[in-house]
Amino acid sequence: MEPFTMLTSIAAPLDRSNVDTDAIIPKQFLRKIERTGFGKHLFHEWRFTDYEGTQENPDFILNKPQFRKAKILLARDNFGCGSSREHAPWALYDFGFRCIIAPSFADIFYSNCIKNGILLVRLKSDEVEELFAVAAFAGSGLIAVDLEKQVVGAASKKFHFEIEPFNKECLLKGLDQIGWTLQFADKIDAYEAKLVTTAPWLK
Repeated sequence: MEPFTMLTSIAAPLDRSNVDTDAIIPKQFLRKIERTGFGKHLFHEWRFTDYEGTQENPDFILNKPQFRKAKILLARDNFGCGSSREHAPWALYDFGFRCIIAPSFADIFYSNCIKNGILLVRLKSDEVEELFAVAAFAGSGLIAVDLEKQVVGAASKKFHFEIEPFNKECLLKGLDQIGWTLQFADKIDAYEAKLVTTAPWLK
């Protein structure tokens, strides 16, 4: 997993509340078990006007030229609600998003994103509104996210955000929970070796 430290990017403003995981990655694209290749299906029913995904909807925000390379997504309340499918963060990451900023997120979606290297930033609604205004100036309206300092900066303003220390450290080091555990492989091996004599019946 790629470490997340700082990110400066144009932000794509998705002006919708209660965006569920079926909108993020529709059910017909969940047949694969690999984490890659889902980006092309992100927001499929909004990005395209045909089922095959060959005709772009010119009115959808991610199809506008100035937002095609955005690495930050701005959203409204309750982003990521619905099912617990991990394919949703897979699709967002594969598309290129590394940070999502919104007033609130669904809990399971939040956890899934952190485990897949996407920083989710909760800000107050009025602060998010200010970032939407910055995003309107795509190309010059850049947003900077500093995970170490837990600050989002834009247009000379700074907004502080909270994140659990464990989640912060995992993102900074580019570790999922398995990767975190593997840091202590020598201690785990030593403990298991000790069990041979202290609790042989477990072997």
